[in-house]
Amino acid sequence: MIDKEDYLPVTRQCEILELSRSGIYYTPVPISARDMELMRQIDEIHLMYPFYGSRNIRNELWGKGYDIGRDRVRRLMRRMGIEALYVKPRLSLSHSGHVKYPYLLRGLEITKANHVWTTDITYIPMVRGFCYLVAIMDWASRMVLAWRLSNTLDSAFCVDALEEAITKYGCPDIFNTDQGSQFTAEVFTNTLRVNDIAISMDGKGRWMDNVFIERLWKSIKYEDIYLKAYSSMSEVKNGLNSYFKFYNEKRWHNNFDKKTPAMVYFNTLSQKQAAA
Repeated sequence: MIDKEDYLPVTRQCEILELSRSGIYYTPVPISARDMELMRQIDEIHLMYPFYGSRNIRNELWGKGYDIGRDRVRRLMRRMGIEALYVKPRLSLSHSGHVKYPYLLRGLEITKANHVWTTDITYIPMVRGFCYLVAIMDWASRMVLAWRLSNTLDSAFCVDALEEAITKYGCPDIFNTDQGSQFTAEVFTNTLRVNDIAISMDGKGRWMDNVFIERLWKSIKYEDIYLKAYSSMSEVKNGLNSYFKFYNEKRWHNNFDKKTPAMVYFNTLSQKQAAA
């Protein structure tokens, strides 16, 4: 977008595009090995105690022998895209310019596949570096319908996962998300609107809605990611291909009388949708 070889000065190009000059001249600094180790520890603590904020996570790190301040913990948590899971006025980092939608699940009984879908993003540690995982889940069955990896927290990989889920399984009646900027972005909500999917967004007091997918993250990390210690995104992708097949088709779910998510999904799918 900015051409430093152009006759127009960079300063003027930035003014026209309303960009900060500091961002143009900034040279990214690689994440240090120590920060990578701290992020891995923070991720494990967050999975074990999802209600912990930066202060308690810092205390846990102190207990593990890490000399770290709360500000650094907060900075790393922001980079990882995680925060404490508890009731508070702003559960997710939203974008002030994005449209927010009402919460549609209050008092709703969700017992059939494709009634409600939900999504979230989690941090995935690797031996060298890290990436982010988004998954689209059917609420009633807990079946993972689609997923994507990315090395940035943008909306593009979320839209890719959503479009794949729709292509494979049709459209849900309602899609419920938190108010994270990836899900309130026009490119994401427009995909839902053009497919006539009602948009529901968690508001204040709806923190429990994330519990289902938080349990998925815990299963993925303890049963695959932490055990395999993947060194690249391609290895993570191959590993998760196998894991999600196992999770959907082989792993019994205690809440469903030892049925797998795939069994529940296809058993509760309406006859009309099953025929399609």
